[in-house]
Amino acid sequence: MKILIINGPNLNLLGKREVNVYGNQSFESFFTAVQKKYSNINLEYYQSNSEGKLLDKIHEVGFTFDGIVLNAGAYTHTSVALADAISGITTPVIEVHISNVFKREQFRHHSFISPVCVGTIAGFGLDSYILAIESLLLKETENINSPS
Repeated sequence: MKILIINGPNLNLLGKREVNVYGNQSFESFFTAVQKKYSNINLEYYQSNSEGKLLDKIHEVGFTFDGIVLNAGAYTHTSVALADAISGITTPVIEVHISNVFKREQFRHHSFISPVCVGTIAGFGLDSYILAIESLLLKETENINSPS
């Protein structure tokens, strides 16, 4: 199984930025631990602050990977282009957020990408990514065990 975690703008600052909201762990150290935990699957990670680069990455892997875990950051609330990219691929995408966006500013309550993702996980800190991975693994197991 191949899963790509994609992080959008400002998530390269995890561990340094707004630690009261996002915690003090860098994503790189978290990802290293996640790779060890899920050593039986191919996990990759990509981060960009550029909307166009995020679109390019979704297009690149959207027909060959088994799942994408996407934290689009602020683009969640602004990007029709990301929603269109997700709609145009066959790989299932799970939207994640570290914080509970519904406990935050009103503008964060709307997501352009939620309607085109298979699900949304928010508010569990970095564990939101683990919950998304587990969901993709569960879906894979259901597909294997379902009658043809």
